[in-house]
Amino acid sequence: MAHAAPRPQIMPGQRPEGIRVFGERAHAVAKLAGPIALGLVYGYWAAANQRYGGPLTGWNILFGFLTALVFAALCIALLNVASKLRREVHAVLWGAFSGAAIGFLVNQSHTSVLRSAALGVAVAAGVSAFLFYRYYTHEDAQGHHTE
Repeated sequence: MAHAAPRPQIMPGQRPEGIRVFGERAHAVAKLAGPIALGLVYGYWAAANQRYGGPLTGWNILFGFLTALVFAALCIALLNVASKLRREVHAVLWGAFSGAAIGFLVNQSHTSVLRSAALGVAVAAGVSAFLFYRYYTHEDAQGHHTE
């Protein structure tokens, strides 16, 4: 007859640590390297959209690097601040960041402001709804992570 495997006892008020493959230093580096890499991709994408197939200029490169810098700085700030907030505000902040980022990219491709705003609002609403559902199903009533 088969029996269930024994589970470690967790005292009330304690969180299970889980398996950590990498050390604290690797996680700290990844917390900075991830947003910087995303920022560089985003800056290149925004500069390519603004260039619209034209020649590469110094101003276009400067625009790409400044866009990457702002994107990475906002992403790092959100990673540090948003997780300390309630799940509703946390989800709305990431949704607003995503919607603004997509709206800005669409606006750089020489489309109408209404189209870029509508797409940005749609992305913001979708990301906010998805993240609220995720945070709602992975936290208890006090906002502590259950995983």
